[in-house]
Amino acid sequence: MFRFLAGLALIGLLAGGTAGCRSTKKIRKVITTPSVHKDTTHIAVEPVRDAHADSLLVIHQTLEKLGHNHIDFNTFNAKLRVHYEGGDGKDYEFNAFLRIRKDSMIWVSVNAALGIEAFRLLITPDSVRILDKLKKVVRLRSVNYLQEEVHLPVDFRTLQDLLIGNPIFLDTARIALYKNEDKGGISLFSTGSIFRNFLTLSADGTPQHSKLDDTDPLRSRTGDMTYGEYDNSSAVPFSTYRKVSVAEKSKVDIEINYKQFKFNEPLSFPFTIPKNYKRR
Repeated sequence: MFRFLAGLALIGLLAGGTAGCRSTKKIRKVITTPSVHKDTTHIAVEPVRDAHADSLLVIHQTLEKLGHNHIDFNTFNAKLRVHYEGGDGKDYEFNAFLRIRKDSMIWVSVNAALGIEAFRLLITPDSVRILDKLKKVVRLRSVNYLQEEVHLPVDFRTLQDLLIGNPIFLDTARIALYKNEDKGGISLFSTGSIFRNFLTLSADGTPQHSKLDDTDPLRSRTGDMTYGEYDNSSAVPFSTYRKVSVAEKSKVDIEINYKQFKFNEPLSFPFTIPKNYKRR
């Protein structure tokens, strides 16, 4: 895919260069051909089109649309349905409640059968705490635990963006190419320090799909993210459906359906460790 897009960009630049040569030749002919009857002082010269500048303009306008749809918030809470399939054959489906205080904490309550709370998680920029209420165990981990579970080099803010619906691993300063899609959509290709990201946006600039490939040639790690079923009831469109697939040695698939969500309401983040819980 990268070679295909790079080829298109090269063809475009060569076409622009060829057009420039033709224009130059035309101007020389007008100047050197003698004429005593024609006034050549008002001959219009068609400007040479700069394909590179046109591409930069398209990318800039697309990033403006994407920025307009960036979800900024103070607090967020939601009820969601999660389907998880692991490479080890494990398959789970459960309801969860999610609360986020921006750049501060992510709180999750996971319900088992009959609506009984099975797990409670509290994630901060430097720690992960998990209450296993079925086994009466608490697990205290560093934030690196997220990378082990999600199989991506995520930190707190990356996870926050993933849950909110903002694109992740997109280096907007290193957009190399773009590609026009159906229905006015557009795809941007960026190369970051960890991943190459092929991000597809709708005509209005909302994320639709993101394809990640590891920049390390010795690794085969890939990520695939789908955003859909947008709700327009809040200040910016919110994707109520997400699918995340991550693969390297094994594959993990996660589907999230947001059943209810609200922004910027007062929230509490209760997390008390009972004295009889074992620490692991």
